[in-house]
Amino acid sequence: MSSIRLFSKFTQAIPVRRLPLVDGHGQTQVRLAQTSAAAAATQEKRLKAFSIYRWDPEKPGDKPRMQKYEVDLNDCGPMVLDALVKIKNEIDPTLTFRRSCREGICGSCSMNIGGTNTLACLCKIDANTSKATKIYPLPHMYVVKDIVPDMGNFYAQYMAIEPFLKKRGVEQSDVGKESYLQSQEDRAKLDGLYECILCACCSTSCPSYWWNQDKYLGPAVLMQAYRWIIDSRDDYRKERLQALEGAYKVFKCHTILNCTKVCPKGLNPALAIAEIKKMLATS
Repeated sequence: MSSIRLFSKFTQAIPVRRLPLVDGHGQTQVRLAQTSAAAAATQEKRLKAFSIYRWDPEKPGDKPRMQKYEVDLNDCGPMVLDALVKIKNEIDPTLTFRRSCREGICGSCSMNIGGTNTLACLCKIDANTSKATKIYPLPHMYVVKDIVPDMGNFYAQYMAIEPFLKKRGVEQSDVGKESYLQSQEDRAKLDGLYECILCACCSTSCPSYWWNQDKYLGPAVLMQAYRWIIDSRDDYRKERLQALEGAYKVFKCHTILNCTKVCPKGLNPALAIAEIKKMLATS
């Protein structure tokens, strides 16, 4: 009973702001909306400059250049991809870039932002409005248009490692008839490998890949090769290792570690490549 009296005494001390009756509630909502809109209009703009690589191969005589755009950060999402979408929708519809999931899953929006390869959807906008953010396509890649790189060679290299389960003595007609099980310990070995989204951020940060991408597979593809080499369900480990021997295969990696530094998924391609080297040295 004393607690009830105490609560009543406490609540009486709090000033109560009465809401308008139902018949005037709509007018109140309108006034509140007008007040909020006026406050947003009078808020000081935070203009952020973005300097973006532009080149249109379909336009005769067009040469690569950097084009500057200004975006009000008060009216924009927090990520660089938000700014790019805003620029394309409201300022320049000719700006071309790739994007899809917006969640760091598809790898489509990989590009060089502020000198670092990353995903635009995971890269926060630098709040320093006195400095422009520079955006380029992935380095040392052929450019399709603007900040869209040609990923054809990269995907061809990925297919060259045969990124799928290979079993001996299994006919095509037998595929899907039974499950290939593995222990929890063997499954755990694939952690940190299968999460790769093939965005090519790591490969295009590697100097060895810059100069030899016609021969060298690069960090992303080699990490995926290692993922299938150590899969306990696969029967072609020996053949997969033999395919990686040679000066321009796995041993073109000089352990610079750029790949591990820039991976937007926090993976470690350099470690996977080192493990392949160890397996080749001891096999």
